Amino acid sequence: LFPLAVRGSEGLYMVNGPPSFTESAAFQRDSGKNCKAVAFSKDGSLFAWCNGEKVNVVNVTRAELLHSFDLPKTVCLEFSPKNNVLATWQAYATAKDGTAGVPNLQLHDLRTGKCLKSFIQKKMQNWCPCWADDESICARNVNNEVHFFENNNFNTIANKLHLQKVSDFVLSPGAQPAKVAVYVPGSKGAPSFVRLYQYPNFGGPQSALANKSFFKADKVTMLWNKKATAVLVIASTEVDKTGASYYGEQTLHYLAVNGESAVVQLPKNGPIYDVSWSPNSVEFCAVYGFMPAKATVFNLKCDPVFDFGTGPRNAAYYSPHGHILVLAGFGNLRGQMEVWDVKNYKLISKPVASDSTYFAWCPDGEHIVTATCAPRLRVSNGYKIWHYTGSVLHSYEVPSEEEMWQVFWQPFLDGVFPEKAVKYQAVPSELPSAEPRPAQAYRPPALRNKPVTSSKLHEDEPPQNMKPHLGGNDKPLSKTALKNQRKHEAKKAAKQEAKADANQGPAQDKTPQNALQNAVPAMTTGDPEVDKKIKNLKKKLKAIEQLKEQAAAGKQLEKNQVEKIQKEAALLKELEDLELGI
Repeated sequence: LFPLAVRGSEGLYMVNGPPSFTESAAFQRDSGKNCKAVAFSKDGSLFAWCNGEKVNVVNVTRAELLHSFDLPKTVCLEFSPKNNVLATWQAYATAKDGTAGVPNLQLHDLRTGKCLKSFIQKKMQNWCPCWADDESICARNVNNEVHFFENNNFNTIANKLHLQKVSDFVLSPGAQPAKVAVYVPGSKGAPSFVRLYQYPNFGGPQSALANKSFFKADKVTMLWNKKATAVLVIASTEVDKTGASYYGEQTLHYLAVNGESAVVQLPKNGPIYDVSWSPNSVEFCAVYGFMPAKATVFNLKCDPVFDFGTGPRNAAYYSPHGHILVLAGFGNLRGQMEVWDVKNYKLISKPVASDSTYFAWCPDGEHIVTATCAPRLRVSNGYKIWHYTGSVLHSYEVPSEEEMWQVFWQPFLDGVFPEKAVKYQAVPSELPSAEPRPAQAYRPPALRNKPVTSSKLHEDEPPQNMKPHLGGNDKPLSKTALKNQRKHEAKKAAKQEAKADANQGPAQDKTPQNALQNAVPAMTTGDPEVDKKIKNLKKKLKAIEQLKEQAAAGKQLEKNQVEKIQKEAALLKELEDLELGI
């Protein structure tokens, strides 16, 4: 069983995951309506919540209350990776006489229940100290410096990373030695930069493992891969000065701990909605571009591996094992999901989770929860548990006068659940399919009894494998190389055709019509008006010839292009009549 914690106006409770979906007896429901903060420990064994009176910590596996702290105004909670420390944060308030307020960030020892240290932390953003996975170091950003503590001794600052103005930092995941990515925003014409350091080597720019500087950045998001070998940096500006996008401008940068860095070239202009590392740490998926958005998987050379084409999507979620990828369109999109088998790049299912504000993979890599939560949406709050093959296994909607604020799975450590083979057949479910009725497009009264003509604002691009099929060469061809390759192939084909024609002899001369037109000097009728008409007709016929070639090559033609081809016979007749009049 993989329990789900549910927080809302009905209180805080846990629900057993598949297959039972009953309320969990391991956690006694807290029916208060003031539950503001909840957190599971990294391994899922401990659970903490603040109910507006106290912060309680329970052992979920033993259903036992471990600690109760008298901190009624707590709004944020977090466990350290090895469950030694619980961090709590309350909103900062200055004293009535204007002097500094009391420390509002507390670190509690979970063995003894004592407060290890209190700090003043004014901002809620990045409030929590960051620990290395083995808790050997812990770091905080204080007045544009990063302070490091060792072995949970918070009375002594073991190290400081001091740059001009560090505005953000992220510690690497996984085993030692710990690495840190720091972001320094640009000022007075100087660029912003992100640097990677290995703890505790902070002696100037030369000691950095990697460095990437860039303009156009008001804020950045830094994403380490699981193996801590590389960082992706999404740099964004609040305003797009070209006026092309309401969302500002984004660029995607790649930095590796071996010193390599690059700008990830995204083939479509527009916002970067989401970037997600594969758990295998050697690939990442980006969702980007004006709607319909593109989604592409890149390798560590920042070369595209697979392009999913375009569609209504703004998010990408890899399963915990990395064998399945979900591309989804939530928020202002309809909730369409595409579930892909990553190994074979085959589409498994296309379920629709309308009005979803939250999505999360279950740690087992088989199930998914989608939820509609307040305050993002105040109506139809509830959650659904799906199998990735598209079946809805369980659905719960809160009563109309109630709200749901948060839903999330109990975490488990990696390796607890083995990876299973990918299924394509939908898993049986007692609930009906969640396919919404397609909304009918509005038709004005004058067109209602006439046949429907389908018209699209844009054609969706199909998915395509970007891996080259050339032996040994693992780099996809550039646009120029592809162009040259096509030219070369066209020349080769023309040579072969010429050879074939030569073999057939002069009696069966098959010189193409347009070649004849080019070889023979243009006949004139003496009437410039008629000459002009003939020239235009030949131009149109040449364009039709090109369209026919494109259609033969498998390109989807527009409606007006098909209509052009249909006019060929009439144009030929007109041309013949004009030329016979010579």
